[in-house]
Amino acid sequence: MMTIITKDLVSLDTLKAETPREVIRAIAEQIAAAGRSEDAQALFDGAWAREESSATGMPGGFAIPHCRTTAVEQPTVAFARLATPVDFDSGDGDADLVFFIAVPDGADTDHLAILSTLATSLMRDEFVERLRSAQDAGEIARMIQEAADPTPAEEPAAESGAAAGAEAGAAEGAASASGAEGAEPGSARTLIAITACPTGIAHTYMAADALKQAAQRLGVDLHVETQGSAGSSALDPQVISRAEAVIFAADVDVRQKERFAGKPVVASRVKRGIDEPDQMLQEALTAAEDPQAQTVIAETSAETEDGSSSEGFGRTVQRVLMTGVSYMIPFVAAGGLLMALGFLLGGYDIDGVAEDVALNSSLWDLPTADQLPDPFRGWGALGGYLGAVFFLIGNTAMSFLVPALAGYIAYGMADRPGIAPGFTAGAVAVTMDAGFIGGIAGGVLAGLVAAGFRRLSVPRWLAGLMPVVIIPLCASIAAGGLMLLVLGAPIASLTASLEDWLASMTGSAAVLLGVILGLMMCVDLGGPVNKVAYSFAVAGLGAATADSEAPLMIMATVMAAGMVPPLGLALATFLRRKLFTVAERENGKTAVLLGAAFISEGAIPFAAADPLRVLPAAMAGGATTGALAMTFGTTSMAPHGGVFVLFAIDHWAMFLVAVLAGAVVTALSVIALKQWTRPASTDAPQEAAATA
Repeated sequence: MMTIITKDLVSLDTLKAETPREVIRAIAEQIAAAGRSEDAQALFDGAWAREESSATGMPGGFAIPHCRTTAVEQPTVAFARLATPVDFDSGDGDADLVFFIAVPDGADTDHLAILSTLATSLMRDEFVERLRSAQDAGEIARMIQEAADPTPAEEPAAESGAAAGAEAGAAEGAASASGAEGAEPGSARTLIAITACPTGIAHTYMAADALKQAAQRLGVDLHVETQGSAGSSALDPQVISRAEAVIFAADVDVRQKERFAGKPVVASRVKRGIDEPDQMLQEALTAAEDPQAQTVIAETSAETEDGSSSEGFGRTVQRVLMTGVSYMIPFVAAGGLLMALGFLLGGYDIDGVAEDVALNSSLWDLPTADQLPDPFRGWGALGGYLGAVFFLIGNTAMSFLVPALAGYIAYGMADRPGIAPGFTAGAVAVTMDAGFIGGIAGGVLAGLVAAGFRRLSVPRWLAGLMPVVIIPLCASIAAGGLMLLVLGAPIASLTASLEDWLASMTGSAAVLLGVILGLMMCVDLGGPVNKVAYSFAVAGLGAATADSEAPLMIMATVMAAGMVPPLGLALATFLRRKLFTVAERENGKTAVLLGAAFISEGAIPFAAADPLRVLPAAMAGGATTGALAMTFGTTSMAPHGGVFVLFAIDHWAMFLVAVLAGAVVTALSVIALKQWTRPASTDAPQEAAATA
C-alpha cells in the first residue's frame, strides 16, 4: 500500500498560527522537513494559490488546503490539529483540523483515487471525531492511511480498520448510483449532479458525498458524476434522460455539458455543494417545475483527462471545431463591438488614423481636426479621440481571433498542453495571411502533436515537465514549423482566392449566397452548422475595405438570419396561442429579447419540443432574410448585437425589413405546420392548456 502519511507529517496541538496563510506555510515546511519535498516555498505557493481561488474550510471545523505541484514526487498528506482554531472561511466557524494534500503534477489515477477516498472519509462525523480525540501521532497517521486506501493489509493490527474502510468504500460506491437508498426507478424524483473543482482532488468528491447524503435525507433519487483528477464514470444516458433537473457544483467548466441540454439547472461553486447540499437539491426540485428556470445550453467540451475518447471521428471533429469557435466568440464580440463604437464616434475612416491618434494624443491633449478623418460624425475632437481608442482596442482584440481559434481547437484535442502550441500555430497563420482556414489547420496540427505526446509513457521524474515544458515546446515547433515551411503559403493563396470570389459576387449569385447563409444559420440554432456560417462571416471582417464590402454584407446577412428563429417563433406564440403550451408561450416572451440581440439559441426550447416542424419553419424564414439582406446591400461592421448595434449597420432600415420579413415567414410556416400536421391526440390537451 502506498504510504501517503507518516507520523512525521502529523502535528498535534503544537502548530502556532493565526491565519490560513501561516498554517499552510507551517505545514509546507513540515512536509519539507519530513523529506517529502525539497521546495517548501513552491509547495506553499501552490496551496496558497488554490486557497485564494476558493477557500478550503469545510463545515464541521476542518480545512483541506491542497494543490498539484512539482514540489513533491509522490502524493502526500500532512495533518495538523490546531490548539487555536483558525478561520478558513467555512461559513460555520473556525477550523481546528487541517489536512494538507499535495499531489505531483504527473500523478496517476490510482494515486488520485486514494486521495479522493480520503476526502470522502472526511464527510463521516465519527472519523473526524476520532481525529480530535486521538493523542498519538502514529495512530492518527494509521487512521488517515487506512481511510485513504481501505484495502486489507498484511498486518493483523490493521486488518479490522482496513476491512471497515473497504466496507465503507463499498457502501459509498453503491450510494453513488442513487441517493435514495433502495428507491426503485420512478418511485422517487430523479436528479443528477456534476461536481468538479480546479485540482479535482478534494472538493470534487466531498461535494458529491454531501449531495448523496442530502438526497438520502430528502428521498431523492440522485446520480452523481465526479469530474475529478482520478477520472470519472459518465452518467448513463438513460439516467440523464429520466432526470428532472441537473446540479452543477463546479469551479471549472463541466465537461460534455451538451449531454444535459435543455435540463433545468442549478449551478454554483463546488463549495456550496458541501456547505448547502439540502438547499441545492430543493432548488433543483423547484427548478424542475418552473418553466422559466434556467436550462443547460449545449456546449462542447474537452476530451477526458487522460486524453482518450470514445467518440466517432465525425463527432470528434465537430467537438474540437466547436470548442475553438466557442472560445473565439468572446474575442469577436468584444473586439467587434469596440470597433463598431470606434466607427460611431470617429467615423468610418477612423481605421486609417486610429493608431496614430490613440498613441499620440490624450484626454488633456486632444487631436486636432487635421489629425482626424473628415467628417468625424459631429462628435468633435473628444469623440474622434475616443473613437480611435475604442477602434484600436477592438482591433487588437480581433487580432486574437485566429490564434484563439487555433489554440482552443488544440485544447479540444489535447486539453491544456495544446493551448500554447495552438496559439503559436494560429499566430503563424496570421503572419502568413493564411487567415481562418490557416488557423483551423494550425490548431489541428498542434492538437495532434500535443495529444500524441500526452499518450507517451514517461518516467515519473519527467512526467511533471511534460504538460508545462516538453509538450508545448515540441508541439509548437512541429505545428509552427509545418505552417511556415509547408502549409502556410498554399492556404494563404486559397484564402486570397476566396476573398476575391466573395468580392466579385453580385446579383443573383449574391442572393444565392444569402439563401445558403440563411439556411445554415437556422438549421441547428447555434449548433455546428450555425457556428461555421458565423465564423465564416466574422473571419471576413478583417478583409473588408472601402472598395470591397462583400465581407460586410455577409456579416449583416448572417446576423439578420440568426435573429429570425427566436423572433419568428415568438411572433407565432402571439398569433396562435392555442397551438403552443403554456411553457412555450412563456418562452416566447423571452425569445423576443434574445432574437433582437442576435441569440439564435432563444429558439432551442421550441425546437427541442417539436424539431420536425420548428426547424423547417426557421430555415424558411432564415433563407428569406438572407436573400433580402443581400438584395438590399446591407452591411455590418459589428459582428454581434442585433438591433443594439444598428449604428454600425448601413441601410439599417432595410436590415430591419429583412429581419421582420423572415420572422413573419417563420411564424406563418410554423403555424401552418402545427395546424395541418398536429397529431389529433394532442388537440384536447393543447386546447385545455390554452384555456386554463
